[in-house]
Amino acid sequence: MQPPERHRSARIGWLRAAVLGADDGILSTASLVVGVAAAGSSRYQILLAGAAGLVAGALSMAAGEYVSVSSQADTEKADLAIERTELATQRSAEKKELTSIYVQRGLEPELARTVALQLMTHDALAAHARDELGITEQSIARPLQAALASAATFSLGGILPMLVVILAPLSHLSLLISGASLICLGSTVGAEKLNQP
Repeated sequence: MQPPERHRSARIGWLRAAVLGADDGILSTASLVVGVAAAGSSRYQILLAGAAGLVAGALSMAAGEYVSVSSQADTEKADLAIERTELATQRSAEKKELTSIYVQRGLEPELARTVALQLMTHDALAAHARDELGITEQSIARPLQAALASAATFSLGGILPMLVVILAPLSHLSLLISGASLICLGSTVGAEKLNQP
């Protein structure tokens, strides 16, 4: 038995939020601690400001991502409700519409009609959601997942400049945080490219 294929597109919902969160965590926290350090603050004051910025940023990213993805989820639900109504009231027109989609994708008209009929017999709403609306189980909006991924990776990204504050000498702190942040940003770009086909 052949093992199931694992495609990267199934992770796209949370991966986008995760990369954005990590990048923002690195940049926001690094900018904040560099600014506080440039004012001649003590290590404790720098860490305190960085921790406050990290918590506030993670909460802000989570809330923003949740609201954004919730809007997408609401749009998907509204589109599915319209499609459900059309299937209940105009089934023949919906079959023709699905047939037309398959013809445009390269199937012969007779085969396209057969495929449309079989898919609509099996699960008409799923067929129209996938092929007409572009909504699949893998791509469907998941607000909570996106919010948690964004908050968690913002925190992880923000911890990196904080570690530099803890470990580096105060005299070279701004330079070392800037350098470490650029390296970390480069690693998130590299990780994102690894997840591309």
